[in-house]
Amino acid sequence: MSQESARSPHRRSTGLWVLIVLILIPPVVIPLWVPLYDKTDPTLWGFPFFYWFQFLLILCSAILTVIAYLLSLVADRKDRGADR
Repeated sequence: MSQESARSPHRRSTGLWVLIVLILIPPVVIPLWVPLYDKTDPTLWGFPFFYWFQFLLILCSAILTVIAYLLSLVADRKDRGADR
C-alpha cells in the first residue's frame, strides 16, 4: 500500500510532462519538413509563402513554448508537493 501511494503522485505529473513533449514536437518538426513550405504561392501582402510562413512559425513556436513552460511549472509544483 505504501508503494502505491508513493508512485501515484508521479503518475499524475507524468501525464503533464508527456503533454509538454507533445506541445514542443511541432515547433521542432515542422521547420524541418521543408517540402511543406518550399513554395511561393499563396502570397500575403506581397510576401511569398516561404517568408510569411517562417514568421508564422516563429510566432506559433513562441506561443507553444510559453504554454509548455507554464505547464512545466504546474508539473514541477505537483512533483515537489508529492515528495513531501
